[in-house]
Amino acid sequence: MTSEYVISIFHDAIKVTFMLASPLLLSALVSGLIISILQAATQINEQTLSFIPKIISVVGVMLILGPWMLGVIMDYMYHLFRNIPLIMQ
Repeated sequence: MTSEYVISIFHDAIKVTFMLASPLLLSALVSGLIISILQAATQINEQTLSFIPKIISVVGVMLILGPWMLGVIMDYMYHLFRNIPLIMQ
């Protein structure tokens, strides 16, 4: 196993991680920004008010994009397990 192959495996793992995490983080960011703007406009300074919409948006994105996320991780793991003989050389 060469160092280029190890770097390639690590690169693919980081790419899959970013692909899976970015929709969830983006939905939490957008919902937090919207709630923060509403709090600033209405002058309601309750810190716990933003948690529930963030949780709801992240769960909603997980429900909508769950099959795609599962497909991405399954493809990556299939590719990784299929290349075990190449890794062991």
